[in-house]
Amino acid sequence: MYYSNGNYEAFAKPLKPEGVDQKSAYLVGSGLASLSAACFLVRDGQMKGEHIHILEEMDLPGGACDGIYNQEKGFIIRGGREMENHFECLWDLFRSIPSIETEGISVLDEYYWLNKKDPNYSLMRATINRGEDAHTDGKFALSDKAAMSIMELFMTPDEQLYDKTITDVLDPEFFESNFWLYWRTMFAFETWHSALEMKLYIQRFIHHIGGLPDFSALKFTKYNQYESLILPMIKYLKEHHVKFHYNTQVTNVEFEFHDEQKIAKHIICLHNGEEEIIDLTTNDLLFITNGSCTENSSLGDNTHAPIMNTKEGEGGCWQLWKNIAAQHPDFGHPDKFCGDIASTNWESATVTTLDDKIPPYLEKICKRDPFSGKVVTGGIVTVKDSNWLMSYTFNRQPHFKAQPDHQLVGWIYGLYTDVPGNFIKKPMKECTGIEICEEWLYHMGVPEDQILDLATHSASTIPCMMPYITAFFMPRRKGDRPLVVPEGSVNFAFIGQFAETVRDTIFTTEYSVRTGMEAVYTLLDIDRGVPEVWGSCYDVRDLLDATSKMMDGKKLDEIHLPFLYRVAGKKALKQFEGTIVEELLERYHLI
Repeated sequence: MYYSNGNYEAFAKPLKPEGVDQKSAYLVGSGLASLSAACFLVRDGQMKGEHIHILEEMDLPGGACDGIYNQEKGFIIRGGREMENHFECLWDLFRSIPSIETEGISVLDEYYWLNKKDPNYSLMRATINRGEDAHTDGKFALSDKAAMSIMELFMTPDEQLYDKTITDVLDPEFFESNFWLYWRTMFAFETWHSALEMKLYIQRFIHHIGGLPDFSALKFTKYNQYESLILPMIKYLKEHHVKFHYNTQVTNVEFEFHDEQKIAKHIICLHNGEEEIIDLTTNDLLFITNGSCTENSSLGDNTHAPIMNTKEGEGGCWQLWKNIAAQHPDFGHPDKFCGDIASTNWESATVTTLDDKIPPYLEKICKRDPFSGKVVTGGIVTVKDSNWLMSYTFNRQPHFKAQPDHQLVGWIYGLYTDVPGNFIKKPMKECTGIEICEEWLYHMGVPEDQILDLATHSASTIPCMMPYITAFFMPRRKGDRPLVVPEGSVNFAFIGQFAETVRDTIFTTEYSVRTGMEAVYTLLDIDRGVPEVWGSCYDVRDLLDATSKMMDGKKLDEIHLPFLYRVAGKKALKQFEGTIVEELLERYHLI
């Protein structure tokens, strides 16, 4: 497997891999990574679909990319997916997946034209004082000291950030900035999360720094991610005769080790409660989704809080990884990620409005008609003075195809689940759906004497507690996550958010698809490049533009730098006079 960029290989069809007709594939789980790997096996590996087996613990596919209508509870989404134009592997895949909405075009075509006609941006990024504009006004509000600490983090080698937290490396002034408000609510970072992941995120999305304050960097699907992304993939795979095995929980994989080789020999699974063993040969390729951010999730309803599952690391995906990791040190260290639920949990809630009483409050904040079918909030609205650090979003409506015309479906989440709310004096994790809705309506400016009635009769709110939702952000070092294809692997790979690939960032759809693509391309030795991670962190134009935006338009000579930096900077600027470097600095408003 090798990386490529540019147009030369982007649209090339690879040759059929040698011996592929004699090979089979087994994929553990049916989340985005697994479904992507199956699609690449079909499209680029040219493997017979009937030779591909997807083993899924539940009775429906999709993993964390869910979105369902439950007869008892109503519409449910555990989260949403923020995407951008440089998810290179994702779009490489979806250019080949036919749309199930419009005949004759791909999912990429559908997504591209939707976002061209209706570009995403927010008109109110944050509120304060019960629905008033917090007036972040597109500013990052970084002190010179805070900006310098970001630059230093950007330049720090990975190995110097192993097992360090964000607070270990960034100046205290950074955490008072709008930048941190945007960042932690958009990406769900906490101060105790990985400094290495923070650095990777800054490098990965440096080209979108200017779009953070108003979310103009982001693009969204027409409907929820399940209907817009997962269902087209399922249809594509079924049309190619890929086999789905539901109610099949993989509990262990047994390996053999010969000299430098590692070979997956047996899949141990429970199918409909009965233990089965699938014997593997070197012609049977195995793709393992290790770990899960949504494992042990639990739902509440209007009158019940969700139960917090406190059995750390005992969910099916985590126990599977533990059983695998016990067999070889190259298979990672799951306890680094699943051993501290207090640090990895947060809670979300799906809210469905039932009549015309709540939408006007939403319209006042988003400054758009939420029933227009176009962008509504344009990303999350963060309640800056919320004790729970609540954020909420309403994407284009309807968010579900089956959604009645008079209803809106949105999503609320709180980063701090263990502190009392501002209106509901209980921790979020102890709240019913009605109570979470009350807290939300309070921050939207609904008169206090109307809040309970509206939360009870004008909305349905389904809370979801997720113990491991930010597990992949926990501080780590090299080797804590297994490589996509471990050294010496003959017939297996790890895929998903807890597999290790270079430069890309987890908690993204791109990461899942990338690991699936790299796994397939490596095990089948496909002679076509995997698109490399977009190289904006090496593009001087993006770096200069990001620098200017982060400093809210300050010129270089207006920044208060340490003495030696200041002297060196003045000398450098003198040397750049009359050169293309001076032109670039002027173009990006730095001088």
